[in-house]
Amino acid sequence: MNILEILPELNIGGVESMVLDLSRSFVKLGHRCIVVSRGGGLVKESERMHVKHYCLPVDKKSLFTILKMIFSVRKIIKDEKIDVVHAHSRVPAWIAFFACCGSQAVFLTTCHGHYNRHYFSRVMSWAKLTICPSQAVARHMRDGFGLPLERIRLIHNGVDLDRFKYRGPRKRGEDFIIGIIGRLSPSKGHIYFLRAVARLLRRTNLPQIKVWIVGEASSKYAAYKQELKRLTKRLGLGAHIEFLGLRSDIPQILEKLNLLIVSSTVQEVFARIVIEAQAVGVPVVATRVGGIPEIIDDHQTGLLVTPADAEDLFEAMLRIIKDSSLASRLAENAYLKLKDNFNIRIITEKTLAVYKEAVSSFKILVIKLTALGDVILIGPALRAIRRRFPRSRYKVSVLVNRPNHEVLLNCPYVDELIITDLDKNTRKRLLFQEIQKIRKKNFDLSVDFQNNRISHLASFLGLIPQRYGYNRRLGFLLNHGINEKKERSYRPVEHQFRVLKELGIELENEHLELWPDVCDEEYIKDFLNSHWVSPEQTLVGINLGASQRWQTKIWPNQYLVELCHKLASQGIRVVFTGGSDDLPRAQAINKAIEKSKSIIACGKTTINQLACLIKRCRLYLTSDSAPLHIACAVDTPYIALFGPTDPRRHIASGHKGIVLKKELPCQPCYRSKCKRRECMYAIKPEEVMEAIKGLLVNSNSKMTY
Repeated sequence: MNILEILPELNIGGVESMVLDLSRSFVKLGHRCIVVSRGGGLVKESERMHVKHYCLPVDKKSLFTILKMIFSVRKIIKDEKIDVVHAHSRVPAWIAFFACCGSQAVFLTTCHGHYNRHYFSRVMSWAKLTICPSQAVARHMRDGFGLPLERIRLIHNGVDLDRFKYRGPRKRGEDFIIGIIGRLSPSKGHIYFLRAVARLLRRTNLPQIKVWIVGEASSKYAAYKQELKRLTKRLGLGAHIEFLGLRSDIPQILEKLNLLIVSSTVQEVFARIVIEAQAVGVPVVATRVGGIPEIIDDHQTGLLVTPADAEDLFEAMLRIIKDSSLASRLAENAYLKLKDNFNIRIITEKTLAVYKEAVSSFKILVIKLTALGDVILIGPALRAIRRRFPRSRYKVSVLVNRPNHEVLLNCPYVDELIITDLDKNTRKRLLFQEIQKIRKKNFDLSVDFQNNRISHLASFLGLIPQRYGYNRRLGFLLNHGINEKKERSYRPVEHQFRVLKELGIELENEHLELWPDVCDEEYIKDFLNSHWVSPEQTLVGINLGASQRWQTKIWPNQYLVELCHKLASQGIRVVFTGGSDDLPRAQAINKAIEKSKSIIACGKTTINQLACLIKRCRLYLTSDSAPLHIACAVDTPYIALFGPTDPRRHIASGHKGIVLKKELPCQPCYRSKCKRRECMYAIKPEEVMEAIKGLLVNSNSKMTY
């Protein structure tokens, strides 16, 4: 596996040491590891470990620099054939996230801080999987950033036991050395520590107390360091306290300590120095904040005290100094726990397991919101996607509008339906809610069959790294967009597979499918029995409806009445289908042909029940509408009446049926309103009846025009 670790700098510090320890372990296990940072004192050490380093300014918050670094890191990902990009801070995470977009590399993060809820910090929750070093951080990422638990992996920091060797508690001599190690900042609670030390020195019968303060202040906290030195003098501690500054020999310093203090006053993510001290055998007193209680079991592996409480800290320090057996017991118990939980070998195995999980799992989002017929038409595409991306590794989800989701409810090629209520009236209000939902799912790839502004925005703002579709409207939001070829008309399924071809998926067959269940079949059986339909009776289904927008597709009522009389004369019974809006029309036609004993199913079936009903018919008559595709999916021969639209663009090939249309100068016009509707009036009942007779005689005929 080729791994890229990206962090702000490679100077001495807890995060930097952790990254180097992991990198060293990865290399030993045969993986290839690359580190990107702005450089620092640990670069030479990383190169000695055969870890390649790229020195780039990935720590700067300048927008221009971040944009420039995205392209630089993307080139590294490509050139080094990176599998996993692991970001350890916010600026590097922004760079890494966009650098991974459009590549095969997986983006991961580790939250080394208790981040505020500013938008800049949200990138840490955008990773495919997010590693949290403590339960406290995991809760914060869940509650503060809405990061789903299924995308959080708890992996504590680890310590290299070859570098930090256990020696047990240091034997006491004339001096008792207490150390506090960490950057000099108010959050580390040095002031409370100094006040606790001042109280210790007032006690008699104690060994000579020495205090080592290890760490340096950043330029931001230069005044804080001076404040600490002034407080040291004011408390009369000058002879006992030594400021050692920034040190790289932490293992050697720990070997000389009798006690380590961690006096942080804010939520520590993990406090790596605690396990480093425990690895050497130094007893620890620490404040009860953040992830520290996950390392220290109070009075078992260390002592926990109240933060910002000098008195409580003093009492705990005094106990360790006066009771050497307690110090030994705490150190021994801590080392036993550390070997089983915080050993770098174990942490490496857990981290590699997360990498492998992220690389081996892949989540695909197919977007098809409207309309019903178009949702039915994506069946062959879903079948091909599932064949190309088997369920053992890949998860396929479909974003679909609520009125149409039933089509895919039992689809064997889909793992999950994301049902939305987006429509013209609610799009603006609900769009960002849906985008949040998509973000939380953390998809790797989207296939946009809707190809409009809403769908392009959903995949882009949903932070999907690889986005496929047609370059329509906001098509620049796609990173794998293809252009329409207006010089020719593609069949609907063929049109979808132009997108899938970019994924290496070829069109094999256009056969449509639907997946009604046993309950749907039983419902239709009972429905037909209630209308005294025998199994041998010939049924012809007639679809009365079209969408409210496409009234130009409707065949005239008087033609339907005439056709129904002709069918009745041949002993054929008619079933009218459609929505509840079509019921008045069905009743009017039925009244005109009452002797024909027609059946009205308008508004009485769900989509899957309608599929079972159409399957029971010997033949189905419809205009260009969703039930036409249902007839294809259940292999019922159809007669399709086309007026304002082009059948080549709307019918999947390979199904039994006849298309009737008139070649008029204005056809196809794709107009939803027309006073004359000449194209539909030109199709006469006699012509339709002849087509029905021919299709009933030869039910194996394929689509003809």
